[in-house]
Formats: sequence, structure tokens, C-alpha cells
Amino acid sequence: MLSNIGMPGLILILIIALVIFGPNRLPELGKAVGRTLKEFKSATKEIIDDQPMKSE
Repeated sequence: MLSNIGMPGLILILIIALVIFGPNRLPELGKAVGRTLKEFKSATKEIIDDQPMKSE
């Protein structure tokens, strides 16, 4: 899904975010997104680790 955005699309999204949230809030939003992704990755790893291995 995100592979189709490309560099111009990414720059446009960042400019829109800068206009909407302002330069002072962007670092806070970046940290929040980073923490959320880290927690999501950790939770999915725990779920995968908890599943029993299939016997073939």
C-alpha cells in the first residue's frame, strides 16, 4: 500500500502535516507514532511467539 506513494507523495503528506499541526507539534507526533509502532510490533511478536508450532 505505502509502496505506491513515492517521494513526491511523501513530501506532499509532510507539507500538509506541517500546515495542519505546525512545526512545534510535529516532533511530538513523530514520537507518538514511533511509540505506537514499537508497541504494535512488540504485541504482534508476542502473539506469534505464543502460537504453538505446527507439526508436519
